[in-house]
Amino acid sequence: MPAPTLPEHFEEQAQWCDRLGSPFTAALLRAMKLDLENHGVIKKLVGDWPGNPRADALGLRLAGALHFGVLSGMSAPLASVYPEGQIFRPMEEVWAVASAFLKTNAGWVRTFLQMPPQTNETRRAFMLLIGLKAIAKRFERPIHFLELGASAGLNQNFDAFFYEAGDWQWGEPSSDMKVSTTWTGPAPDLSAPLVLHERKACDQNPLDLSDEETRLHLKSDIWADQPERLSRFDAAADLAIARNTHVDRADAALWLARELKSRPSGVTTVIFHSVFFQYPPLETRQRITRLIEDEARFATEASPIVWLRYEPEILWNRNAPPLALGMTCDMRVWPGDEHVTFARSDGHVREVQAL
Repeated sequence: MPAPTLPEHFEEQAQWCDRLGSPFTAALLRAMKLDLENHGVIKKLVGDWPGNPRADALGLRLAGALHFGVLSGMSAPLASVYPEGQIFRPMEEVWAVASAFLKTNAGWVRTFLQMPPQTNETRRAFMLLIGLKAIAKRFERPIHFLELGASAGLNQNFDAFFYEAGDWQWGEPSSDMKVSTTWTGPAPDLSAPLVLHERKACDQNPLDLSDEETRLHLKSDIWADQPERLSRFDAAADLAIARNTHVDRADAALWLARELKSRPSGVTTVIFHSVFFQYPPLETRQRITRLIEDEARFATEASPIVWLRYEPEILWNRNAPPLALGMTCDMRVWPGDEHVTFARSDGHVREVQAL
């Protein structure tokens, strides 16, 4: 897919925000597009952006910079026009203040834009739960859990969340960390005991949630008119700090090569990632695939390997459905290289279609 122009990118991302329930961010991105076309501050800040704006999520980086200005207290005027819940002022009023903030803090904004967004959406833990439960039932062995692109590692603590999905629930209702979704189709079989032998994770730029500025940076990537997601982030971040969750700083392919080489016997090794695989270069994705497939030749019923993922279906299936529900939770299982698909949803797992 060719890289979009900057105006095309802002409109494309705005359409995604519309579909994913953030009208404020959609309107903000369209204001950025208009400002760019009128040679305003957006043109000065990113008019010569060197990369692919879609792959770099450039519009979301800019939205994150503005949201950080609100959350951190950098700008009281900006905070005064930002959403209270899902209520926000006319975008003409918001943009007048936002563009002034960007002009006044241009140097800081350019530095902020160097860090890609890491939303680490905690509702994706639904996919991790149903996948690991199915794996536990099939092999009845402890799970050696390896997560790629884990950001701050929020979903490493999936087993401490409380899940609500209409007709079914799982976890401890008293947990401060609750995730909910609308579920259609058969309920998953969650009866198998889930034993974690070890859990490990890596990211090129793992974020330290104990650092207040880093925590605010990560929170600022969540869309400002989605209070439920913002509250879930705080609960998940507190849980990760309490559990001393660790994510290795490493290239995913290099880290996986090392971990697979030393994988323990007598357990099920599960490689997991969610909304990660479209971001590395093609050669990195191909290398990760080869690493898994090569090691899978040595998988046995006593020491199986499972590649569990929640990613855009088009990565594996060129005949995938429209992107509104274009994410699938699926797995490849060795020995045998069996392919199982569990569910389809969107990037924020607001509605799940069980398969």
